Amino acid sequence: MNAAMPAIFFGHGNPMNAITENPYARKWNAIGRGMPRPKAVLAISAHWYVEYTGVTASESPRTIHDFGGFPRELFEVRYPAPGDPALARRIRDLIEPATPVALDDSWGFDHGTWSVLCHVFPEADVPVVQLSIDETKPPRFHYDLAKRLAPLREEGVLILGSGNIVHNLHAYAWGRHPAGAFDWAARFDARVRELVLAGDDMPLVEYEALGRDALLSAPTPDHYLPLVYVLGVRRPEDTVTFPVEGIDGGSISMLSIDMR
Repeated sequence: MNAAMPAIFFGHGNPMNAITENPYARKWNAIGRGMPRPKAVLAISAHWYVEYTGVTASESPRTIHDFGGFPRELFEVRYPAPGDPALARRIRDLIEPATPVALDDSWGFDHGTWSVLCHVFPEADVPVVQLSIDETKPPRFHYDLAKRLAPLREEGVLILGSGNIVHNLHAYAWGRHPAGAFDWAARFDARVRELVLAGDDMPLVEYEALGRDALLSAPTPDHYLPLVYVLGVRRPEDTVTFPVEGIDGGSISMLSIDMR
């Protein structure tokens, strides 16, 4: 019997998804209801993108509203899931042969984490730990680091990457209604899906070599790199599904990739 927890990449998109009844939120909730209850969640979010590798070690992490220009209602959201200091130390021990890890009690849950988890586990009763993305390191570093985290899946930990495969805010149709996705966004979204299904990780890790579509779709690495972590903890026997699809505003992919 396969007892390992899933590894899932979520396209989190607009923070308003946290408080909006829409197909993305409903599908995130269905993902949570359709999986075994995890012992804890390890979240790798695009929004903790700093110059070091850190892991949240607080027993009661705060909810971080790391955005501006949205309705007051969104700033009032709290996601009071507990932390897990013991898991934070376990993560540090797995990673530290490769790079130093800071046990961080000042960070909490940024919106890349809570805007998804508030639908996946709405009771906020599953402990959550966040891992930062070291912005000074290349994609291959993150892929190799993720491989060190793979044993956590066998220990009941859900590995959650939260970003967007396509994330180009300069092209995003704020308040407008484009006919559909930009051609480069649709092509790159499809190419990523193709490579994931083929189990061909290296082109996905070194994604900039995929050309112009990749550079337009991921002009900065922050939202793409959570996918690299999910790829790194993938097992050969995993089945891949895409429970959420769509490109929002022409240039934000909402694709979710579920490996279990």
